[in-house]
Amino acid sequence: MTLRLILTRHAKSNWDNPLDTDHQRPLAPRGLRAAPLIGQWLRARGDLPAEALVSDAARTRQTWALLEAEFPTTVPVRFDPALYLAGPEVMLRLLKTEQAPVVLMLGHNPGIAEFAGLLLRQAVMHPGFASFPTCATLVAEFDIACWAELQLRSGTACGFVVPRELERA
Repeated sequence: MTLRLILTRHAKSNWDNPLDTDHQRPLAPRGLRAAPLIGQWLRARGDLPAEALVSDAARTRQTWALLEAEFPTTVPVRFDPALYLAGPEVMLRLLKTEQAPVVLMLGHNPGIAEFAGLLLRQAVMHPGFASFPTCATLVAEFDIACWAELQLRSGTACGFVVPRELERA
């Protein structure tokens, strides 16, 4: 069996309000434009999640709402505070508890970039892969029967995109 992971960093956030905590920061106008483009890209590829695991920060919640609005059906979502600024070890532990064949995980850097690099057998040959800019999205496949079997360096990249590429399309 093949399982698929969609790994997405939140869209560009707004730093304008000095009273906002990091957790409260909303999306910037650029982020509000970028997230729907990623949702459209996923829909066009047929990469639709069966479940989503999303950090509970404001910017990840907003990114998720804009992504999901582009999908043909509602996706069950779990907003998990453990994903807020999580490192790869936490992300791996959380992913191993999932049951769906296609999971979207939405979080923050540097954890998302580190996790993406650790999951794949071979890094994606893309200038943005190592830094995983805002709203960057990786789609990866794993030849496993369930997420509990997931091992690092076992995935194959099926796609990687950053919003700027979609804005030009």
